Amino acid sequence: MAVYTTIDDPSVFFQAELYTGTGSSNAVTLDGATNLSPAILWIHNRSSAEGPDIYDVIRGVTSRMRTNGNGVESDQSANSVSAIGTDGFTVLTNTSVNTDGDLYVAYCWKAGTTSGIGTSGQNITPSGYSINTTSKIGIYAYTGNGTDDSQINHGLGVTPNFMIVKSRSLDNNWTVFHHKNTSAPETDYLVLNTTIATADTDTVWSDQLPDTTDFTLGSGSGVNTSGATYVAYLFADVQGYSKFGGYTGNGNADGTFVYTGFRPAFLMIKRTATAENWHIYDSEREGYNQANDYLRANSNSSEDGSDGHLDILSNGFKSRHTDVGINASGDNYVYAAFAEAPFVNSEGVPCNAR
Repeated sequence: MAVYTTIDDPSVFFQAELYTGTGSSNAVTLDGATNLSPAILWIHNRSSAEGPDIYDVIRGVTSRMRTNGNGVESDQSANSVSAIGTDGFTVLTNTSVNTDGDLYVAYCWKAGTTSGIGTSGQNITPSGYSINTTSKIGIYAYTGNGTDDSQINHGLGVTPNFMIVKSRSLDNNWTVFHHKNTSAPETDYLVLNTTIATADTDTVWSDQLPDTTDFTLGSGSGVNTSGATYVAYLFADVQGYSKFGGYTGNGNADGTFVYTGFRPAFLMIKRTATAENWHIYDSEREGYNQANDYLRANSNSSEDGSDGHLDILSNGFKSRHTDVGINASGDNYVYAAFAEAPFVNSEGVPCNAR
């Protein structure tokens, strides 16, 4: 039979890890089937109003940014994440990552090489980058030039479906491209650190879709102020591992089923046309249907215990509530999902439901 996926073990590239804070230096070891050294580390405090914090190996693992605000990056080497290991990371004493007794979840992505992108003909050349052409993820650090229609070569070999850009040196919002945002996603953008609905401007993506070689920036301050430093995270669909799609809510407790082709380990959902939070679910917290609590990418609020909103299934997810954050009747939603297990692996063996 035809090969369904080339990634039988998604834990090679993504893992969600639960841990409890100790209030002192704490080495967290990931418990996935395969060792993973995180290139992107996104930590949420589940118990208290702290964070959420994001780190990556290109900016430096001790440089923190927070997805619930527009602030610049800050050096947290003295009290936050101090090191990335071959299968985990070490946190120090900061309350957003290691309060004694608080519960945390860490979302960990592996990237890859620091070679493989082109520079010929590009307007902006990254000062640092890490890409993985199997899991289709890229991390890019660059300096803005303030020029419309500026292109950066991404080296993924496919068209990115989901892009997040943040200025490291300016107090600007987290700017998001999602290929299912609207019927013309190149003209629009979402904001990760707020609830606002999608907005239309030509100064973000310069009204140009990314392609298999490049992504394009406008002259807007959120993505390309001259002399400002930025980081961009790019992702693309990989069958059986990652999916960046959209769906329409039905406003019914027997909600919309969304097929991803895998059992999600991580799921983030955003209502596009109306202001609403970025809801995050995962397979580790609670760990059974329908009890899937959610966090918010745009808020430092602790975990929401409103069980019963959503089922995580062997081949996708299904809303089980009329909550407008995930299932307003007739409204458009976008999502980003990463797999715990492919629905069918390369040997033709299906995965179990939860």
